[in-house]
This record gives sequence, C-alpha cells and structure tokens, in this order.
Amino acid sequence: MRPLRDEPVHDELMPDHSMTTMISVSEAEALIRSRLARFPTESRPIDSVGGAILREPIIAERDQPPFDRVTMDGMAIRFDDFAHGTRRFAVTGMQAAGMAPISMNQNNACIEVMTGAVMPEGCDTVIAVEQTRRNGSQLTISIDHHPRQGQFIHRRGSDCRAGETLIEAGATLRAPEIAVIAANGCKVVTVSRQPRVAILATGDELVDVDAPIETWQIRRSNDRALAALLASRGLYDVRLEHVVDDRNLLKSSIEQQLSTRDVLILSGGVSMGQRDFVPDVLRELGVERVFHKIAQRPGKPMWFGIGPQGQMVFALPGNPVSALVCGTRYVLPALLEAMGHVMAPPQRVRLAAPMDFAAALTYFVPIQLQPDASGMPAAMPLPPQTSGDFSALTQTDGFIELPADEQHFPAGFIATYYPW
Repeated sequence: MRPLRDEPVHDELMPDHSMTTMISVSEAEALIRSRLARFPTESRPIDSVGGAILREPIIAERDQPPFDRVTMDGMAIRFDDFAHGTRRFAVTGMQAAGMAPISMNQNNACIEVMTGAVMPEGCDTVIAVEQTRRNGSQLTISIDHHPRQGQFIHRRGSDCRAGETLIEAGATLRAPEIAVIAANGCKVVTVSRQPRVAILATGDELVDVDAPIETWQIRRSNDRALAALLASRGLYDVRLEHVVDDRNLLKSSIEQQLSTRDVLILSGGVSMGQRDFVPDVLRELGVERVFHKIAQRPGKPMWFGIGPQGQMVFALPGNPVSALVCGTRYVLPALLEAMGHVMAPPQRVRLAAPMDFAAALTYFVPIQLQPDASGMPAAMPLPPQTSGDFSALTQTDGFIELPADEQHFPAGFIATYYPW
C-alpha cells in the first residue's frame, strides 16, 4: 500500500518514550503531534465543501464592495445643493440594485435609489425615504431632517482590497466562509481529503445493537460513540468492525484495516489481561509503538503508534467513559490537525463546586455547564461511578482536565474544558 499522507506536521526531535511505562498527558499530546503528517488535499465544488478544512488561502477577487454601494432605500442627492438651502428636488431617474450606474448632471435634482444599488455618478449623499415627501416628480426633504454628507454609502474597498487574503488555510468552512468563497468567484476549492478511518471494537462480550443478547453480554457502543464524535466534526469516512478475543482473528482484522485505512482506532484489548492481545499483535504487524499508558484517569492504558505506511493507530481502553474521553482529548484533535486545521486554544471554565482527587494522575471529570451568579457558564462536576458508567454522560456537556500536581480544587478553580 502506498503512503497515505504527505508532508510531516512536526519534525522536531522528541525523546523516545516507547519503552517507558507511563507518561504525562502533555507528553502524550506532544508525542502524537510530533508524529502527525498532513493528509492529502483534494479539489471539490463549492457546493460540497461545507464543514471541510481549507488548504489554500482565499484571495479577494476585487475590491469589496466593488463600487460605492447604497445602504438605504431613498433619494441620492448632491450634498452641496442641500447645503445651499435646497430642500425640494426634481426626481430624474431610478437606480436599482443590479443596474449599470446612471449619472445626475443637473443641480437641485435627485435619483431614486434602492439598497444594494451603485451610487449614481454625480451624487454623494442618500436621504432615507422616511425623511422625504414625494409629490409626482418632486421630492421634499423633511424640515427637521439634517443629513450628513456621504451618509448611507458603503464605500468601495472599505471591506477589503483586491488581492488581500480573506481566509487563511486551515479554516473550517462554515456558512460565513462559504459566503466569502462564493463572493470571490471560487467555484472549486482545495480542501483536506477526509481520512479513511476504521474503528475496531474488540471483545467476546460484545454483540451488535439489534442482536439477541445473553445476560453476560453487552451491546457494542464504543465504536458508535467514537464514530459520532468524528461525525460531529464532519468526518464520515468511517468503517466499523468487531472482532472477538482471538489472536489470529484480531491480527487478520487489523492487517486488513491497515491495508486500506489511514487511521485505525481500537477499543479494548489494550490493558494487561491475558486476552489483551492488541499491543502484541500491533507489534507483530510492524506498527511502531510511540507510547503505552498515560498518567490519567480515566484512560490510563491508552496506546498510540504509527503503522508501516504512516497510518495513525490509537488503541483505547474498552471502558466506555475511557474510550470517549481519549477519543475527545487525543484522537479527534490529532485527525483535525493532520487535516491542516488551525487549532484554537481550548476553552476554560470555572469549577462550580470544589473537588478533591488524591491520585497523582491527571483527572478528566465529566461536567455539566450551569450559569453562575453572573450568568457565566460554570462547570458542575458529575463524575461517573466508574469508567464503565457511560449512561451518566448524557447529563453532561463534556469534561474538564484537572492537573496531576494538585489534590484540592476549590470552587472557582479554572480548568480546561473539552466538549463532547
């Protein structure tokens, strides 16, 4: 299989943590970022790029607005006529939006104008229609109205000049960006190709959503939760698979996914149990281990590596809360950065209630955003009973990250917030 990605994102030298037992959250994040490479680009029609990540700058085709634009329905006059005492004007024409500009060449005259029209030549001020009284072809400005010269005109080039960069590469294409792209004549846009992702759920205990179920079994949910997480940011090229705890079947399945996918996300089989085959199987298939185990709760057993053709491989714990936290904290940001997205700083929120956590681990705590006394959002901790208590997550908005070097977190403590 040919390499799936092009240039590296980060090429700085990183220390070798592949053989250490546990690293910090910041080290894990840095190691992932150091091994990312950009996914390829593709050219797509403008009508299909909503939510995509831009990989080329958008340059202003011309001045915006491209002409002196009328911003109010009314009458265009020459201000000098008004300044010399004229309040009654002869209407000599109409300038509507989309019409080529017309001219006014006589004194004490006006042209009826519509919002969005070109400002008629020879005029320099617009009088709102509400401030006028019309009688046939004569228009009178209200006696108590005192216009300013140049009012209700959006001047040419006041928004931007031709050749200016309007959108930098790395932007997510929302409705405002699409509007700018269309207004500047870009029918085809260069964006990042979506990564081809496989999510492989492992475990004898798992059955599908609609399958008959025994009392000792559970339904697959991690793979669909992770797929929904990716879909929330527009990543839809996702294949879901399940494999039981059989070493040979697991090896065959992983090998197949690595041959066709850019990214492999595994759920389960990554800890220290006798049937946790994932780390050994990945090693046998030539996947380089970058790290295994992070000093965090939940999600301590997380594994990350790079496949023989540069594929990203994330092996997440099988507990549902752990899998979703690791997917949100590490997997999704890595994929977005590899697509060229310019990452914004994480959000920060204040704790609404105090918390204590004695273990020397970074603690990811699910929270519900609630307004404080000033109406600003505050984080009410709603920690689950265990890392398998995913039902409680439906009452939360995301999670906060509490640092490992502190044990007491008072109300008002400012923490980093990650929405689901």
